[in-house]
Amino acid sequence: MNAGKTGWFNRVKLAVAIAACGTLLSLPTFAGEIANRKVTRYEVKMDRANVPVGAARVVVRAPTATVKSVVTDFTKYSKIITKFEQARVVGKSGDRTDVYLQVPILKGAAKIWAIVRFDPPQRVGNEDVIRGKLVKGNVKRLDAIWRIRPVDEQNSELDLELYIVPDLPAPRSLVLSEERGAAAKAVADTRKEAERRVGTP
Repeated sequence: MNAGKTGWFNRVKLAVAIAACGTLLSLPTFAGEIANRKVTRYEVKMDRANVPVGAARVVVRAPTATVKSVVTDFTKYSKIITKFEQARVVGKSGDRTDVYLQVPILKGAAKIWAIVRFDPPQRVGNEDVIRGKLVKGNVKRLDAIWRIRPVDEQNSELDLELYIVPDLPAPRSLVLSEERGAAAKAVADTRKEAERRVGTP
């Protein structure tokens, strides 16, 4: 083999070796993300809210289509998301769905009820986004935003952002804690149902 061919061959081997090392280095992080069963609670800025709102995130071992089918299965919300004491579809407005929800807050000291109008899923970048807004209830405001992103073809990341303004005096810090807790329970229960539907062990 002449010097030119040898040099070209060595460069190809080096490129393959670098690519292989990069793949191997990325595998633990990728696998770790999927294996992580922790529910992450956090705060986020929401449109038209002048304060941080509560949110939570999980990785779901199910495709995004399955996760989306659970999030939009409003008729079964009371069975899927156990935080909801009551949940039922009460109407349709075009392609939007009105859902009656009853949820205990402030550690059970009060209950809120609301009719929330959910928009159909919208594609925003690499996310499927489902937004719900208050129609009426015993709260001043209730916004919910579900976000579903692919991790790969068989795994997804699910977020819920939740903003509640009670119609009663309550410290914002306490309400924020309730929002984070309710969002965490909702994403965990949704994950459980999505994984059940695809038979994830």
